[in-house]
Amino acid sequence: MDVTVAAFVALVAGVALLRFVELGISRRNQVYLASRGARKARDPYFAAMVATHTAILIGAVLETVFLHRPFIPLLAALAGTVFVLANVVRWWVIRTLARHWNVEVMDSAALGVITSGPFRWVRHPNYAAVFAELASLPLIHTAWMTAIAGSAVHAWVLSRRIALEEAVLHRHAGYVAAMAGKPRFLPRGDVRLHG
Repeated sequence: MDVTVAAFVALVAGVALLRFVELGISRRNQVYLASRGARKARDPYFAAMVATHTAILIGAVLETVFLHRPFIPLLAALAGTVFVLANVVRWWVIRTLARHWNVEVMDSAALGVITSGPFRWVRHPNYAAVFAELASLPLIHTAWMTAIAGSAVHAWVLSRRIALEEAVLHRHAGYVAAMAGKPRFLPRGDVRLHG
């Protein structure tokens, strides 16, 4: 196996392993939130989201290995930069939300609304970061079919998931007041990283 292919497979395996770590964090947070009265929302799209993430990871490896996708250094550098920045934002979100962070939709806004970190500027930085992460990862080794098909399915699944999450969050006047006027994914205008 070519060294770049082996490195790419190891990177994807690392991402998969990190997802299991995140599931452990999420389970602990669910227990904490449930003990304080937060309930898990019924989410008919959660299984589709997990399947989509899994399919993108597996598809990226299979496309790279079996369709002999080339390693293009410039594309890898650009996609790798997006991938790294997306993960920085994802872990910033996890750190900012602390006990509120979860992979499932928990009705926790009554326990407080987080408006610090990236939530100063946008309502859903995590979804934007996850989308960017999984769109860019396959392109690190030119798995363009997985990137395109995976992104199309991922966009649909996320649109359903976000609609559900916002329906839950908008039941709380505190959330509506805190997030009014903020865009969903990307900050607009003059964003200051301090203060």
